[in-house]
Amino acid sequence: MTGDTMTYPAARSHDRAPETVPAWLLRAMLLLVLAVLALVSVAVLTGRPTEGQPQAAAVLSERSLILDGKSVQAVTVYDANGTLLADLPRGGFVTVIQSGLETIRKRHGIDPLLPVTIKRFANGRLAVEDPETGWSAELYAFGDDNRAAFEQLLAR
Repeated sequence: MTGDTMTYPAARSHDRAPETVPAWLLRAMLLLVLAVLALVSVAVLTGRPTEGQPQAAAVLSERSLILDGKSVQAVTVYDANGTLLADLPRGGFVTVIQSGLETIRKRHGIDPLLPVTIKRFANGRLAVEDPETGWSAELYAFGDDNRAAFEQLLAR
């Protein structure tokens, strides 16, 4: 040490901490991202039709409902005229759908108490659709018990 300055020995390569992620793994991750980007680009540029979309079918029945979340578990269901259909202190899957709907509506600045539409299609599909945001959920994909909860609301 001379005067006010301190000198430190030069760092040697063997003193450095080893890298936490191996370089080969980083290169492999980059290659994977580039491969996915290339595949998606080819699909878009060639006009490949989308897959995994629900098949179009005629609407057999539909009903507008208002889902009013009272708490994390409770939900009250009204028809579009405001008539009480169900007061569910443990709404289960109905509460899950109401929560998802409320989240998307908050994101768009839309009143969460506007009606949604439950639709039964000729091909067996059951869906909830939000005409305000375009959001929808295919209810048949969540199992028979969850589907039954909305079928009961549709039937009331």
